Amino acid sequence: MDPNCIFCRIAAGQIPSAKVYEDDQLIVFKDIHPKAPIHLLLVPKEHVESLMTATPQHGPLVSRMLFLAPQLAREQGAADGFRVVINNGPGGGQEVFHLHMHVLAGPRPWKQFF
Repeated sequence: MDPNCIFCRIAAGQIPSAKVYEDDQLIVFKDIHPKAPIHLLLVPKEHVESLMTATPQHGPLVSRMLFLAPQLAREQGAADGFRVVINNGPGGGQEVFHLHMHVLAGPRPWKQFF
């Protein structure tokens, strides 16, 4: 855990979130500044800065995130599809330097954001 990382602090329960799922590896919560009617953040509990710094050992974790996304999207009401976004580095639009995945769904005026 990085004590200066907001996602590490959320995963540790130090900062409240609108949690929709949690297991031993991941916490999933609603984005506080949603860009879509459904906007979830899938966040590993392990501090990994980004996909650019991930190693092959993180493969099962990233796979878990990808396979969990459809289940959570459906549970939140995304009946006809969703979008997955992982921003990497400052040039890729990453604002919190802790690997995380956005799951976005709902009516599509938000498509201009990604």
